[in-house]
Amino acid sequence: MGDPGTTIIIMSLFSELRRRNVFKVLLVYLIAGWLIVKLLHHLHPVIGLPHWTEKLVGLILLVGLPLALYFAYIYEITPVGLKKAVDVDQTQSIVYKTGQKLNAAVAVVTVLLLSALVVGRLFPEPPALIDDSPIVLAPTMQGVPPEIRSVTLENGLEIIVWPDHDIPNVALYFFVRAGGRNGYPGTTGLAHFFEHMMFNGTEDLEPGEFDRIMEAAGGQNNAATSNDVTVYQDWFPRSALETIFEIEAERLQNLEFDAEAIESERGVISSERRTTVDNNNISRLVEQVRATAYVAHPYQFPVIGWPSDIASWTQEDLENFYRTYYAPNNITMVVVGDVTPAEIFELAEDYLEDLPAQDPPAPVRTIEPEQQGERRVVIETDAQTPMLHVAFHAGAAADPETPVMRLLLSILVYGDSSRLHRQLVEEEQLAISIGGFPFEGFDPGLVYFYATLPPGGDLGLLEQRLFEEFARVADEGVSEAELEKARNIALGEFWGSMATINGKAAHLGEAAVFLGSYERLFDLAKVIESITDEDLKAVAARVFRRGNATIGVLSSPVAGEQQDEEDQE
Repeated sequence: MGDPGTTIIIMSLFSELRRRNVFKVLLVYLIAGWLIVKLLHHLHPVIGLPHWTEKLVGLILLVGLPLALYFAYIYEITPVGLKKAVDVDQTQSIVYKTGQKLNAAVAVVTVLLLSALVVGRLFPEPPALIDDSPIVLAPTMQGVPPEIRSVTLENGLEIIVWPDHDIPNVALYFFVRAGGRNGYPGTTGLAHFFEHMMFNGTEDLEPGEFDRIMEAAGGQNNAATSNDVTVYQDWFPRSALETIFEIEAERLQNLEFDAEAIESERGVISSERRTTVDNNNISRLVEQVRATAYVAHPYQFPVIGWPSDIASWTQEDLENFYRTYYAPNNITMVVVGDVTPAEIFELAEDYLEDLPAQDPPAPVRTIEPEQQGERRVVIETDAQTPMLHVAFHAGAAADPETPVMRLLLSILVYGDSSRLHRQLVEEEQLAISIGGFPFEGFDPGLVYFYATLPPGGDLGLLEQRLFEEFARVADEGVSEAELEKARNIALGEFWGSMATINGKAAHLGEAAVFLGSYERLFDLAKVIESITDEDLKAVAARVFRRGNATIGVLSSPVAGEQQDEEDQE
């Protein structure tokens, strides 16, 4: 049994609260508040109310509730209440009369509540007279999953959503159209610098807090910068959806340009450059070959930046770059996973639509002129194993020849059974490894081959044999078995990556950004299947020419002198 005194106090308080109509006020307030919020929800699309109106009204109602209850309790002892209590018969006191009025109010709001529920069930929401919501687009091409939806907010942010409910996780990618090509002498490397800065502090987040919040919510993230774009990747459980939108919106709008943090990251990037480029023979040669292959286009600049530029970026440079390139109209967002398009678009309106659009970045107008002849770069340094790199000018990511070149690269250098590996590494033993990759982007890129020779290897002979094999594939093409194998590898890798939410998000974004529409992604399998030997021969003949090549050699000075003597003999 409880303390009788406590029970008496509680019963007395309950009786007094009831006598002063506090419970009736609470009931009227809650029902009336619900009706107000419901009415605003219906009026939002009809009269074009701002998206934050409902939240503001909800906050006002929440703050007003304790005030209303407090006033109901003390009203009898306010000056007005006391005067009325003296002026009228006590059997008709202010409390009694207020109670009668509240009885009527309870009846009215109850009828309104029941009416609202009935009407909501019987009739659809009224059509909007002023519809300021963005237009949600469904796919239009055959073969595209029909559940995908896309929208472009008023500020220009493009959003693509692909629901995938296999697991309760989400992949969210931001493709920022800012890469190495958007630098110029004096500011090279800025895009890569911002890949680091975006994980530092904002107005509301301390340095490192972005990662801590995401990890606490069960998520992970990463980022990468290329010649053309910077891509931010988030992976998290769907329970963290709103949290991720909140912190992403914060860093897209309120990045902090703290002088100490800037200098710290400047030091980190300088160290990164020394480690990954200056003290890495492969990267040194790649950087020099690219800088030699391009004489006009900004693809000649290293993504990480030249050392003098890293040391001299100004605060004004940083703020201008952030304002221009991290504007919503320069970003494509892709969300794949256990979500619905409606909830993503609603979160985007709540957190991202207020980001201000900016004037579009200045376009890269420079077109690399056609190469007029073979170019060559030689690096002499301490190296036990010489290196030979060959780069050819090729197409842009959206060019029809690019899928053809990918298959050709697969046949020539991908894997131990590839043509050049078997011929030059296993049989002739001129190299200990050989490989290649495409530099694809918004503008015409490179097809890049690299080979590492054994100590004392013959650079001249390997170069000769490489170009003989390039000429052979241009003249004779490839076997049907080689082509079929390359097709199978390409299709297997494509469909394998499309089995995950991460792969889907990456492919959707790349297609939207580089090909002009995410829907073109779903043509890729047919394109691969349609490539013929004649297509391969035509591309090889156009690209694999001496006059279109930039050749890079890295070897020790002694090896270089010996090679020159052998060439003279």
